[in-house]
Amino acid sequence: MDGLPPFHQTNVLLLKGPRTQNPELRSHFLSSRALGDTDTFTATPAYALRLSSSGVPAGVGGFNGVYSLASMKMIHAQMIKMPGKWSSDDHLAKSLIRHYVNLGDDRSAASVLLLGLARSNVRWNSFSEELKDFSQLPVRILEVFDDLHRKGMVFDARIFAVALRVCTYVLDLWLGVVIHACVIKRSLDSDAHVQRALMNFYERCWGIERANRVFNEMPKREDVVWNEAVKLNVKHEQWVRALELLREMQYSCMKVKGTTTVRVLQACGKLKALAQGKQIHAHVLRFGMESSVPICNVLISMYAKNGELELAGAVFNSMEDRNLTSWNSIISAYASFGFLDDAWNHFHKLKSSTIKPDIVTWNCLLSGHTLNGSYEDVLTILRMMQIYGIQPNSRSITCGLQSVIELGLLPHGKEIHNYVIRHDLDCDVYVGTSIVDMYAKRDCLDIARAVFNNLKSKNIFAWNSLISGYSFKGHLQDAENLVGQMEDAGIKPDIVTWNSMVSGYSMWGHTEKALDMIHQIKLSGLTPNVISWTALISGCSQNGKYRESLEYFIQMQEEGIKPNAVTISTVLQSCGGLSLLQKGKEIHCLSVKNGMTRDVCVATAIIDMYNKSGSWRSAHKVFKRIHKNSLASFNCMIMGFAMYGLGKEAISLFHEMCSIGITPDAITFTAILSACKNSGLVNEGWEFFDKMSRDYNVTPKIEHYSCMVDLLGRAGYLDETWDFIQKMPLKPDATIWGALLCSSRIHENIEYAEIAAKNLYELEPDNSANYVLMMNLYAMSNRWKDFDHVKELMNSAGLKNGQAWSWTQIDHTVHHFSAGQSTHPDCGEIYFELYQLISQIKKLGYVPDVSCVYQDIDDVEKEKVLLSHTEKLAITYGLMKRKGSAPIRVIKNSRICSDCHTVAKYISMLRKCEIIIKDGVRFHHLSKGNCSCKDCW
Repeated sequence: MDGLPPFHQTNVLLLKGPRTQNPELRSHFLSSRALGDTDTFTATPAYALRLSSSGVPAGVGGFNGVYSLASMKMIHAQMIKMPGKWSSDDHLAKSLIRHYVNLGDDRSAASVLLLGLARSNVRWNSFSEELKDFSQLPVRILEVFDDLHRKGMVFDARIFAVALRVCTYVLDLWLGVVIHACVIKRSLDSDAHVQRALMNFYERCWGIERANRVFNEMPKREDVVWNEAVKLNVKHEQWVRALELLREMQYSCMKVKGTTTVRVLQACGKLKALAQGKQIHAHVLRFGMESSVPICNVLISMYAKNGELELAGAVFNSMEDRNLTSWNSIISAYASFGFLDDAWNHFHKLKSSTIKPDIVTWNCLLSGHTLNGSYEDVLTILRMMQIYGIQPNSRSITCGLQSVIELGLLPHGKEIHNYVIRHDLDCDVYVGTSIVDMYAKRDCLDIARAVFNNLKSKNIFAWNSLISGYSFKGHLQDAENLVGQMEDAGIKPDIVTWNSMVSGYSMWGHTEKALDMIHQIKLSGLTPNVISWTALISGCSQNGKYRESLEYFIQMQEEGIKPNAVTISTVLQSCGGLSLLQKGKEIHCLSVKNGMTRDVCVATAIIDMYNKSGSWRSAHKVFKRIHKNSLASFNCMIMGFAMYGLGKEAISLFHEMCSIGITPDAITFTAILSACKNSGLVNEGWEFFDKMSRDYNVTPKIEHYSCMVDLLGRAGYLDETWDFIQKMPLKPDATIWGALLCSSRIHENIEYAEIAAKNLYELEPDNSANYVLMMNLYAMSNRWKDFDHVKELMNSAGLKNGQAWSWTQIDHTVHHFSAGQSTHPDCGEIYFELYQLISQIKKLGYVPDVSCVYQDIDDVEKEKVLLSHTEKLAITYGLMKRKGSAPIRVIKNSRICSDCHTVAKYISMLRKCEIIIKDGVRFHHLSKGNCSCKDCW
């Protein structure tokens, strides 16, 4: 018993116990004389009050007419003297105890209880009500025990067991230790009753580790002690230890109780220990316990938690007798793993049996549908429950609120909130937290705060829900204030609290503050986890800070944090945003290595990365390898085809998606209309636009109208485009007018361009691109006065024309080229090579398109200006450094001009290479003198 004080120091340490004790118990310890004297007479319960050999006389049947203590004791004395078996009657013993207490003689009541509990046929639980009703009774029991021991009465093992149980009941830590010492001294520590009492005492007062140490030090252990040890370890979730004890029991040929088998099977379920669970199942079959309903129930649960639904079903089907728990276990098993049809089939079988579903049955169905995202069904089940007369409880309501949050159905959430108030469920902290979470996530922070303030009990989950709500909506100072208030309330922020703050600051662009929060996590004694870093990385990516996102990803790995699927998806998004194909490939390899490609989000992110990095073929390969493509992956691939102007391929994929039963959504139609727009497929575009609402019940949104405006305008149907805008049911926004302006510039229609520009100046006064487009159009038409007027408007608005740039990656180095700057170290060699290329392609028929230069200079000067276009420089440098047959990839921040597009086509034919140019969100895949855009951009 290492760690406990020597017994000769016990009297001093009685006042220094680590737990709060009843002050009245601190003086109740065994004297040194009592511990040492053995020469006095020995007494057992049978001799102490003659309770085991007496009977109640015919005239003494109760104590209702007894009003004095003297009369009570006289009747008690007669009962002891008269023969009979009254002492085995728990009811009479309890009546005797209660009358003694009511008459003010707690000591006599304690004596009856102490010596009555020592009998083998009286259980401790029989007197639980007396111990609760008379709070001083346990104290008096210990007083009687100590007094009798001091007077020399030598108790047997059962009396010591009772005393230990009372010490356990009142948490008298040190008296129990003293009794333990006395038990050892009297060689009673081999008695099973004492051993069980000791284990329970140490488990409750000193912890499960001390209880296990007591068990290990026992010289001899009977079956009941082994079973008790397993029970206590399962109670404290010491699953591994419980299984070890079971194995040792079997080696020692001890009899395993049915209740113990149930407990160790629970441990197998918690540990996902399928092999051990099967061995115990074999033990059950070997000893003929398969007819035990509780054992079969826990077998079903164990197999279900290990993912073996077939075995769980086999156990259920083999049961001759089933109770409601059996049905609930199998329904829960199927529902939690997404086999909802099987769960419902068993539910209907249960309804048709003699056993009726209860609230647990319905909650199993609710939890299963919630876990599998069937949120609308959850709300339907809640209504069905009430129709069948089952009142939803707090667990039911929590599932309903979660579904409301996911579906965004605030009115339904308010109805549930009203139900909670009417049925007094708002006192449940988990329900209250869910309500706070619902209002916070539906932009009702004032209501969320009011509900929070009215919560009688606020746990850390409630605080975190409110903090997360404020942080997510950008009320970062309010969120910080809440963290401070939580600390003032004595609740220490946990990792979820800090992660909410990291996510909020990062999402709203305060990257430095988010990083500071990660340092705060470390200072608080916690360790930033993958969610902390992913929140920071994701926030950077959402705000277009792709480089910072990648830098923090590297830093996260340096700190030993392994990325999860969300991290990988976010980093792939950053790679796509920067069109860093090589880095994206590295992340792809990492996801394969960690087995994450099966995750639909990761797989879709990989497709998106390859599409945005100029490798649609790689994206398509990944897409085809996905075992079961989702709507998201189809949408991503269709949009990829759209980006490359592969309209026919996009349409083919759309039809393939529909043929396998996947219903297109609004995003699908944005993608397919973009594909038609980028490929000049006017008729097909009209067909899909008409099908949206007619065949697929998808109401066109502003982005769909924008696609149609762009499609019609680029095809040259400007009058039809204007008519389409006029008849739109939605008010045109900047995307509509921007599409009209671009189309008007392509077809040099100043009238429509001026209408579009006027609206854009009002909607987007700070967007310099709108002014530049009009200046270019006026320059193309040689209307230089109008050109100067727009330039003055632009200058008066304080706007500057954004600098054009292009870049290409050679090995792991990005080479950047900016308009009007010659900062590249190989600038001279690049221009020399470009002059050579232009000379060679002129022989093939290339004629410079000087209309792409929007300056009032002569054509010779315009040709020189054309040579300085950044995409030409990037393509030339890519050719100079090209190894093998690798494509040349160029990223540009603005729309490619027609002259550069023509030059790229000629170069691809001259040098027999592939050139991939990204301008904005479009890709031009040039090969053998042709472009994937088919000159429609």
